[in-house]
Amino acid sequence: MTALTGCSLFGRAEGATTPDGAGAVSPTPVGRRVSLVQQLGPDSPARTLEVDPTGRWQCRDCAGDGVDSTGALTPEQTQRLQQMLADPALAKETDEARHYKQGCIDALTSTLLIPPGLTITTQDCPGEPKPPVAYQVLLLITQATPAEDKG
Repeated sequence: MTALTGCSLFGRAEGATTPDGAGAVSPTPVGRRVSLVQQLGPDSPARTLEVDPTGRWQCRDCAGDGVDSTGALTPEQTQRLQQMLADPALAKETDEARHYKQGCIDALTSTLLIPPGLTITTQDCPGEPKPPVAYQVLLLITQATPAEDKG
């Protein structure tokens, strides 16, 4: 058995560095980006939250109050988030894999968008099963930011 360490499909080691515009070397972010879009019923404005691989987040109308904000997760939260985003179980929790259909009217709908191509939607409906890993991602990012996990 041969083990490869520090390599990727693109010939770069994880955590490798890349030159910035000034020629200095800066670390390449390792990890995944996640976006959360929430809407309370079909007629309300969408709230959006984006978290980059370094844990920095940007929120539009995050708390439903029209205020945009930015911030950063703690290193521990960032590490935990990245571990969850790397969990292969997320592929089984996508809308497509679950054959997800929205079942409630005027409920808070939360959609996680995880590139490349993972979309996981949940609604705050009584009795609706929550995809375990995706729901933990939702809880982490809503509890660590002004976003809300309940309407």
